[in-house]
Amino acid sequence: MTSQRRKGARRGLARLVAVGLLAAGLVGTAPAAAETPTATAGPVVVPVQTTGPADRRFNLVFMGDGYTAAEMPAFRADLERHLNTLWSIEPFASYRSYVNVWAVEAPSVESGVDCDPGLTAPARDTVLDMGFWGGCNPSSVQRLLTVNSAKAGALADLVPGTSRANRQIVALAHSSTYGGAGGSYATASGGNALSSLITPHEIGHSLGGLQDEYDYYGRGVPGGAYSGSEPDSTHHTLLTEDQMRDEKAKWWRWLGEKSESGGVIGRHEGGLYSTKGVWRPSRHSLMKTLGYAFDQVEREVMVRAISAKVNLIQEHTPNTAPIGADRTVWVDTLHPVGGQLAVTWRLDGRELTTRGARTIDLRRLDLSPGTHTLTATVTDPTPFVRDPAIRASTALTRTVDWTVDGSLTTGRAPVAAEFTGHTPTGDPVGSRTVVHADTTHPTDRTLAVQWRLNGRPVHPAGDKGRNDRDLDLGSLDLTSGSHRLTARIPGTDEELSWTVDARPATSSYELSTPLRTVRRPGLPVEYVYDGPFTMRLTARDDQAGAVVSQFRVDGDGWYTYYGWPTDADAPFRFTPGGTVIDDLVYGKLGHSRAVPWDDATPDYGPHTIEHRTIDAAGNVSGARSFRVTLVEPGR
Repeated sequence: MTSQRRKGARRGLARLVAVGLLAAGLVGTAPAAAETPTATAGPVVVPVQTTGPADRRFNLVFMGDGYTAAEMPAFRADLERHLNTLWSIEPFASYRSYVNVWAVEAPSVESGVDCDPGLTAPARDTVLDMGFWGGCNPSSVQRLLTVNSAKAGALADLVPGTSRANRQIVALAHSSTYGGAGGSYATASGGNALSSLITPHEIGHSLGGLQDEYDYYGRGVPGGAYSGSEPDSTHHTLLTEDQMRDEKAKWWRWLGEKSESGGVIGRHEGGLYSTKGVWRPSRHSLMKTLGYAFDQVEREVMVRAISAKVNLIQEHTPNTAPIGADRTVWVDTLHPVGGQLAVTWRLDGRELTTRGARTIDLRRLDLSPGTHTLTATVTDPTPFVRDPAIRASTALTRTVDWTVDGSLTTGRAPVAAEFTGHTPTGDPVGSRTVVHADTTHPTDRTLAVQWRLNGRPVHPAGDKGRNDRDLDLGSLDLTSGSHRLTARIPGTDEELSWTVDARPATSSYELSTPLRTVRRPGLPVEYVYDGPFTMRLTARDDQAGAVVSQFRVDGDGWYTYYGWPTDADAPFRFTPGGTVIDDLVYGKLGHSRAVPWDDATPDYGPHTIEHRTIDAAGNVSGARSFRVTLVEPGR
């Protein structure tokens, strides 16, 4: 749902006073425990994840509505569940280090939100005036959950260092009813079984400008034929695949690839609330069916949107005046969890052989007399982006210049050798994480970072470069166990230490009783059913933190396990034709089905179900599988 209608302010805005405002550190995550506010207390700002100064990060600001002071632990639990799911989804998983997360805890006088679940439900006295039905509008739809924008903005303004330019507001309603919205601010119900998947969908609207790929607006009512011109939407088109290639338009660079959300990227009819006459890239994705991933087309948009909120160059040698040729020059960059940024140095337009180093010693360049221009260009080489225009934009490319004057002499001032920023050390890091450690910058030398794994030296750059600030653990092929990683500045006592969790969480399944079980040597176990059956996935990890379970059927897209839409504690239910709940369809075995008018023909025969986990450190387990054979009743 892309539109939000501002709900009429029926109640006055409570006095906004930041009580117990907590200072945020420059590094580390801080799931801080705030004291439960009283009913008369003002809002409390709590840093949940701090990766850097707020004015240099993209800030997700969560706030709850309809949670009383006594119910504030429920808000924290709902927020934690939403974040656990968000960090399991790309590109949030790879760019988590760009994001600060804040919670504004503002207790409401009454529990719940307006018009929940129906228009006749009473109004509640809440801090953000949230309500279903587009703010209690009879001409709207139930799932459209709106918030008083002025009040939400006022609460967000309490978070120091944030502004409209560097933040995204997400308002969670104290409700188990399905709903959300994505306009200037994103909203979602806090306690629905699917609600943690609503949040990334609505952020896709609010932050990325992505559109719904639904082929309906009112549930249960097909949307009809699209009659407009070529959509502005990046992921909708009227063009054929050949036209996209010929015109180099829309998602032509991704055509024919296996979609991250299942199937193949191509041309799939339906979207923008229409069943026909408009096409989307993938059969299903997060913008069509909650549970699947963003496909590559949507993911590229989201990478640009997240990166546009930050500056890849965080600090650098001052460049407001010419500098001498007798010193080192440096840049400090951001550090994606899922990859390394590239740094290229040029002198008077000529590229230097620095192989990604963050510091360059001008004394080694033997500069000729006069002035020169030194340039450092930082780019994000992520494979998530293929559009050259996006890669060349300021979201993914930043440049800084210096004028170097050989006649100048650099004054020397002592600079202590210290770490200035690093990957948080409090929680384990995953076996494919890029860990970073930045240092201070003396003008007369380059400080090195020495890495060791279990006491043995490891070289982050190898033969590829000289960037010793980032260590890609994925290059070390760690497959199991727990390891100790250290970063040290040689010749000092400065040392950092991390626990590397290389053992993914495990998952197990529990099925309802089959007609029979078939075991064959060398093959996955097979269960035979002639009708509906249930599957419960259970994850276990030897480290703290939540684990997200996923499954897929017959090689389709990975689908986040959430229990069952009407009860998160109930197992997922597969049926030959799917189960209709609130005019959406869940659990069709075989060819997926999202709405009642999709093909309901049962897919009898054998099917392979795979399951895996994503743990709190970001480790993705290998897939384990079993087979299900669906036979016609009576056979």
